[in-house]
Amino acid sequence: MSINPKKRILTGDRPTGCLHLGHYVGSLQNRVALQEEYDTFILIADVQAMTDHFEHPEILLKNIREVVRDYLAVGLNPEKSTIFVQSMVPEIAELAVYYLNLVTVARLQRNPTVKDEMKQKGFEANLPAGFLVYPVHQAADITAFQADLVPVGKDQLPMIEQTNEIVRRFNTLYQPVLTEPEGLVGAVSRLPGTDGQGKMSKSIGNAIYLSDDAKTVEKKVMRMYTDPTRLRATDPGHVEGNPVFTYHDAFNPDTDEVAELKSRYRAGKVGDVEVKRRLITALNGFLEPIRARRMPYEKEDKMIDEILISGTARARKVARETLAQVKNAMQIAYPFSN
Repeated sequence: MSINPKKRILTGDRPTGCLHLGHYVGSLQNRVALQEEYDTFILIADVQAMTDHFEHPEILLKNIREVVRDYLAVGLNPEKSTIFVQSMVPEIAELAVYYLNLVTVARLQRNPTVKDEMKQKGFEANLPAGFLVYPVHQAADITAFQADLVPVGKDQLPMIEQTNEIVRRFNTLYQPVLTEPEGLVGAVSRLPGTDGQGKMSKSIGNAIYLSDDAKTVEKKVMRMYTDPTRLRATDPGHVEGNPVFTYHDAFNPDTDEVAELKSRYRAGKVGDVEVKRRLITALNGFLEPIRARRMPYEKEDKMIDEILISGTARARKVARETLAQVKNAMQIAYPFSN
């Protein structure tokens, strides 16, 4: 892929707490690499987080700051990446209102990502309307910044498809002012939870966090799901679909060691404990620099807030320009409006 420094990236996370390894392989590593060459916007999706935490929105402030600490710890630079808070850019919400007329309820209900998350969160019987329409709000997030590229996990690709459907519908109905984004999936398209059940999630309790200390990582790895068909260490084991080996592939830099472990595992010549111990070493080696970079920001709420104030001001300026183009295209930029 050729890199054009004038192009834009939009990506982000819901502030549900500290970020985990699934976030890293899903999009964080791509954001860090591409911030040098793209105009990068990173959205903290507090409005979307309210679909899960609408009864306790008071937790969002703490979570927002924790997410920013994780951003800084993995190497995102607020002088190169615009980090901002979704609810503080009201232009996004206005765009979403207009886009809601361009998509049907039936289409939203067919969205694979929405269906999976509905099942995961137990929303089948009592589905909040805000949750159902959050793909439309995500389309507003992306198009508000005319993003060309959106680093995502593989499970989020249906959201990009939904966004492009809305963009094409808008551009055809009014004027071609919105940009169709491309989804960029990381080298590891999806990291399973430590229980082997779907993706990592705080609500399920199957995640390893970027801020976890070495002992916590050890405990979580030793409890990890492996091959349920393997009763003894001398039994031939399955590597494919085994979360421990998926994590080795993603985080163990010693590819020769990983290949050797896989060969021995398939032949019944290595036990789960040794494979997990090697993974603990690899994960802690990966996380230690992140922990060290995070430590200076642990008590720095004021600095975190200043990053958000500055980033949100810049983000709002860009979103305001997009909203003006949208309203002009729709012929609702009334002469008596501000």
